[in-house]
Amino acid sequence: MNSEAIRTFLMLSKLKNFTRTAERMYVAQSTVTNRIAELEAETGKKLFVRGQGGVELTEAGVLFLSYAQRISDLEESFIRDVNAASRYARTLRAGAINAVYESGLYPLLRDFFAREQGVALKVVLGHSADLLQMLQEGMLDVAFCYLPLKKAGYVCKKFSSDRLVLVVSPARNEYREGIRKEQLAGCEYLMCNFAFGDAGEYVRSLFPPRHAFRFEIDNSSKLTQYLVDGQGYSFLPYKMAEREIAAGRLEVVRTLGFSAPELVCHCSYKKGNALAEELLRGRA
Repeated sequence: MNSEAIRTFLMLSKLKNFTRTAERMYVAQSTVTNRIAELEAETGKKLFVRGQGGVELTEAGVLFLSYAQRISDLEESFIRDVNAASRYARTLRAGAINAVYESGLYPLLRDFFAREQGVALKVVLGHSADLLQMLQEGMLDVAFCYLPLKKAGYVCKKFSSDRLVLVVSPARNEYREGIRKEQLAGCEYLMCNFAFGDAGEYVRSLFPPRHAFRFEIDNSSKLTQYLVDGQGYSFLPYKMAEREIAAGRLEVVRTLGFSAPELVCHCSYKKGNALAEELLRGRA
């Protein structure tokens, strides 16, 4: 498939307007129309349908969107790697979930970057499932996340462990003697929609099925400020909340009769990846 057609599809799916897409891409509107027609001819499916005020993705278009984004990302990754290869001897592409990056991975990457002067370092922050997908597609060399990769040809080892703690602003804490499982659903719980593996599944199991949370966010680092400002309660990795707890801006609520399992971060990489192994040797 033509890469320009793929980029045009992605832009149109975002802007939902042929004229604005043409303006943004600095091409004629007829060019946008022709590129989309070419894609529809190749896929054999109608990808867009005209709606009120613009165009919308068809069911086939929605399905194609994830593939198109992946194709575009792979192409950009290839171009970056080729450019880096012309200047640097080697490149290490490391992916991590934000919670792990902030609670222990940064010093390892910092020291590697300072030590390996001939290596270009690319760091990607994302969600566990996305990072593992990128690793298997060759877009990453090593991934640090809460989900293990159990697949032949890959190494998956424990990188670090932590514990989940229920935290709240001291000014907001209504459970100074501790909180029971059945009381959780009645408090103002701020849900962070990220994958903690088994621990995350356990936390979700503490609430009734299809429980409606008034607040949800998908990045744990952005959740902390809401907690400090007294907006509610939430489970966080202890190492991520440690600084705020030490400063007295957050405090741990004792759980009565229940506790979250260990929070394990896994490091996954393809067998024989020498740079990934060099990175991990820096922990010694």
